[in-house]
Amino acid sequence: MTSPQASIAPVEAVVDCIFVLRGQKVILDADLARLYGTSTMRLNEQVKRNRQRFPEDFMFRLTEAEFRALRSQNAISKPGRGGRRTSPYAFTEHGAVMAASVLNTPRAVEVSVYVVRAFVRLRQMLAGHAELSRKLAELEARLDSHDQEIAKLMEAIRQLMAPLDASDRRIGFRSG
Repeated sequence: MTSPQASIAPVEAVVDCIFVLRGQKVILDADLARLYGTSTMRLNEQVKRNRQRFPEDFMFRLTEAEFRALRSQNAISKPGRGGRRTSPYAFTEHGAVMAASVLNTPRAVEVSVYVVRAFVRLRQMLAGHAELSRKLAELEARLDSHDQEIAKLMEAIRQLMAPLDASDRRIGFRSG
């Protein structure tokens, strides 16, 4: 295995290939094949030969609508222009590791470690965002209660600063 300084696929490069689709963090077959140092056709060929290793929670094929949306967002070539003609597969973290095992090349095994680390880093980032959101909600609740207390205090100060009506001003002592 190579040293971290000479890494083939730094975690940051892998993170850039991961996105959320159908509520899951996934990486597309073409990106995974590129990272593993093989062609998309070879990766998909091995996946088809080992289909029992890829249940729906490991890998799924994009729908035509998802593929069209992806094509328009990422400038994937249109059919008939040398681009792919079938919808890509989307691999979850477990599917990406399983793909490395069916390819069984040294590079795929090595890079699968980076792929797992990228998924873990995204999970940690999302957990950090959830914690931050929770703390912000607590702070907002505290500020709301403070705002109400400050508003009451300001009203009391305004009442104290308000000039007295002339009818309320009597000179001398008041008797009981």
